[in-house]
Amino acid sequence: MDNLELIKRKAVQIISEEDLKKKLDSGKKLKIKLGADPSRPDLHLGHTVVLRALRQFQEMGHDIIFIIGDYTAMIGDPTGKSKTRPVLTHEQARKSGESYFKQVTKILDPEKTKIVYNSEWLSDLKLKDVIGLMSRYTVARIMERDDFKNRFENNLPLSMHELLYPLLQGYDSVALKADIEIGGTDQTFNLLVGRELQKDYEQESQVVITFPLLVGLDGKEKMSKSLDNYIGIDEAPEIMYEKAMKIPDSVLFDYFKLTTDIDLVEAQNLIESDIILAHKKYAEEIVRMYHGENFIEAAENRYQSVAKGGIPENIKTVKLSTEASEMSILDILTKVGFASSKSEARRMIQGKGVKLNSETIDDMNLVIKLQTENIIQFGKNKFIKII
Repeated sequence: MDNLELIKRKAVQIISEEDLKKKLDSGKKLKIKLGADPSRPDLHLGHTVVLRALRQFQEMGHDIIFIIGDYTAMIGDPTGKSKTRPVLTHEQARKSGESYFKQVTKILDPEKTKIVYNSEWLSDLKLKDVIGLMSRYTVARIMERDDFKNRFENNLPLSMHELLYPLLQGYDSVALKADIEIGGTDQTFNLLVGRELQKDYEQESQVVITFPLLVGLDGKEKMSKSLDNYIGIDEAPEIMYEKAMKIPDSVLFDYFKLTTDIDLVEAQNLIESDIILAHKKYAEEIVRMYHGENFIEAAENRYQSVAKGGIPENIKTVKLSTEASEMSILDILTKVGFASSKSEARRMIQGKGVKLNSETIDDMNLVIKLQTENIIQFGKNKFIKII
């Protein structure tokens, strides 16, 4: 299967296929754009759906432009949100952007990927330019966005600056003279704004290609770090493997389709004949893609050990004995990063999710002596050795 067919098999919409064919047949090197809000710089498999499409265009010889929305992040992307998002400072957005570059180049060729910040052109806009941009779109059309419409009708806060977000994102396409823009289905409105604005600025309209939102490990919501239903592309291979084994059976085919290039007939047959083997095949493929063949065996062995209730080898050690000779379990859970607060630590213990040396902890007031090694476990895949 060639790169274009791989892109088409995963896409939800191409607006329009006729325009795409014309651009590809023109023989020119196309500018293909993807924008990213740097408020959450940790990439997961959901992000790779569009990133891998970019890689396929890259292999076809086209220019990939990855936009870090450091300027629009100071507004906060309102897409799909039920309330106004907190804004980022310029410094926070830039720092997140640097992290993005490191991660996206696990998928994109760093030598052939252009990373730009939209502050490069948006910060130069004068008030008259912004007014001119706003004059090209009516309030009625902006309010066609479902999230804006729902918040307005339900008397939820909707700030004026949020209404500017689709226009500024659309202006990115004008500034770059983009030929194609890709994104998730939740970005369709914004991508089409860019297509329409290019006409107003007497440019050839970009083709818009949208891709599905990958369902998370809960099998319900889209993959998101904030919902803790994600597989991060920077996570350790053993963690990736174990999480892959937890993908709900009902959505495993979508994971094969959207995040790998494995033959879909082969994947479907495997799912129907042996669902456990299908999960293993997927877990091996993801570890291979983001860490390499050499990490698969160790990841699988650790999974088998943990699945049987064992404690894996080579777990992280944290030395707490330099602070005290003993410490409460609540303090330990917060200090090693398993909990963000004592309240959260209490909930973890109440939920029977915390173990000390393989024994479930029930006592909220437990105090642990730190002169000897102890293994703290949360859930099935988080282990830490404390001394």
